[in-house]
Amino acid sequence: MRWRVIALLLLIAAVVMFGISLVEPMTSGTLSARAQLDAPPIDSSGFARAIGPWDWQFPRDHGAHPQFQTEWWYYTGNLADEAGRRFGFQFTIFRRALSAVAAESASEFRTNDIYMAHFTVSDIAGGAFHHDMRYARGGAGLAGAVSQPRYRVWLEDWSVRAENDDATQTAIQAASDNFAIDLALQQSKTPALQGDNGLSPKSAGIGNASYYYSLSRLETRGQITLDGQRFAVSGHSWMDHEFSTSALGSDAQGWDWFGLIFDDGSELMVGQIRLAGGGIEAAFGGLLIYPDGSTRKLKASEITIRTLETWRSPHSNVEYPAGWDIAVAGDDGFRITVASLLADQELHGAGIVYWEGAVDISGDKSGYGYAELTGYAESMQNRF
Repeated sequence: MRWRVIALLLLIAAVVMFGISLVEPMTSGTLSARAQLDAPPIDSSGFARAIGPWDWQFPRDHGAHPQFQTEWWYYTGNLADEAGRRFGFQFTIFRRALSAVAAESASEFRTNDIYMAHFTVSDIAGGAFHHDMRYARGGAGLAGAVSQPRYRVWLEDWSVRAENDDATQTAIQAASDNFAIDLALQQSKTPALQGDNGLSPKSAGIGNASYYYSLSRLETRGQITLDGQRFAVSGHSWMDHEFSTSALGSDAQGWDWFGLIFDDGSELMVGQIRLAGGGIEAAFGGLLIYPDGSTRKLKASEITIRTLETWRSPHSNVEYPAGWDIAVAGDDGFRITVASLLADQELHGAGIVYWEGAVDISGDKSGYGYAELTGYAESMQNRF
């Protein structure tokens, strides 16, 4: 459910369409796109919509789906070194198409896709949150997503790439000024299809949905580098891949999303879309993934998420939930407490403010995971 920065992608696309020549390459870096808020929205007509069943095939579907307007590849993980020092990471690449039909051009820099990447490392013991963002056009090999000859998603030298033909072994490499990751991930379960066999509705409106699957337990080893100091780490990661042309309903305020990896071999994706007038969107629920890879779809009515405590950001002055009581109903139901491992895991200064960070789990189940909180700084209405 990675819709948080599509607003910024749309603004960057507006800059490309209305303010920057498509002949000259874009450089990476931080962009303040608020000056382009009045640019016309990108037309979504002509794109495919997430409506009916999808013929899932892997590793093919790890690659790009250019018939849809929006797509993202999202990785998070909770890792520790041999001494028990804990870290979290997020690595996400987003694709946004400019039009349903690509314009013909002899220029290698001409593109129909804008890519953006977010990269963060949470140093729990050090109490530090590192974050960076890059963007590029899809032309001239600057950024892209493919499944052949092997799965690869990249933006300049930040990348996820398959290490074998079926993409069950992947590597993530990304480096910013003072932090970096170099990780090897091993898939231990088949892809978990969210919603109805991978069709994940976000509201009652037809087509307000995405095609969505998760790799919920990726055995992870590698290195994290902070200020020149290297840490050999291991643990588990989570991967989400979604593609769609529309998602949220017009009355959505924001969302709380959790990807939780339990010590008993199971995982849980659970979330709630908060409505502007109060209440929770009934169309979106969650998915319980059992140790053998089988799943149980969870309706919104089977999930209770209650805030236990809050945290106010010194950067944005926004107040976020910082601890939760989460209950899942049913014969195999349970109740857990989820708490942020580091209070300040807010991404700010990139055109949209949101909180995304590492959490731990206690109660009927234990483990670690990630939470994402949007719509607390401002409404997410009319951003998708």
